Amino acid sequence: MQTNKMTALITGASRGIGLATAECFAAAGYDLILTCRSSIDALQKTAARLQAQNHISCLALQADMGREEDVLRLFSSIDRLDVLVNNAGIAHIGLLTDLTADEWHRIMAVNLDACFYTCRAAIPLMLKNHCGKIINISSVWGTQGASMEVAYSASKGGVNAFTRALAKELAPSGIQVNAIACGVIDTSMNDCLTPEDKAALTAEIPADRLGLPEEAARLILQTAQAPAYMTGQIITIDGGWY
Repeated sequence: MQTNKMTALITGASRGIGLATAECFAAAGYDLILTCRSSIDALQKTAARLQAQNHISCLALQADMGREEDVLRLFSSIDRLDVLVNNAGIAHIGLLTDLTADEWHRIMAVNLDACFYTCRAAIPLMLKNHCGKIINISSVWGTQGASMEVAYSASKGGVNAFTRALAKELAPSGIQVNAIACGVIDTSMNDCLTPEDKAALTAEIPADRLGLPEEAARLILQTAQAPAYMTGQIITIDGGWY
């Protein structure tokens, strides 16, 4: 349990890795601000449960993190922030030649632009205390690239470069910036995969299974509590896949 109460903002917290991360941080004693784009009723119930179970403050807010105006509105009500977890993200599977410009821009907005919007707003809050942790949720496809997922891979490659560059910019100010590059985690984002697809992926992974959201969440918490000298890292959790 944290001895000094800290506040963490977790985006995309209504399900999957975001929800598991909210539960993990709540158990560790953090006050929480949670966002989602559309599942606000479910997220409000989650916030109420986490608040009651862990004796923390937990606020659920609806915001499209890929829209600058939504992020500005979100941060207008935040006066302290110790940890930012940029988890909101979307995937798209299909041939590049079938991808529309609107789909491309939407993927970039949610997966990459959102990191810019949130970090730009969070940095002044962290500078007040000359410390802070920014954790961007990336993917192994950001370094390896994936056929049929060109836009998603490009967006996560951008997240990785963004993370490394911003870490260098903020290191003198005592703010750490790292990314978690996830392999195949068993969340609803992968519901588009057939059982045969999942079996084929599992066969490629040395750990012989998909990752659990709770495992990613524990790594995110550990990164938030890591020594200040750890910054600019792309930390992979993929069962030995890459």
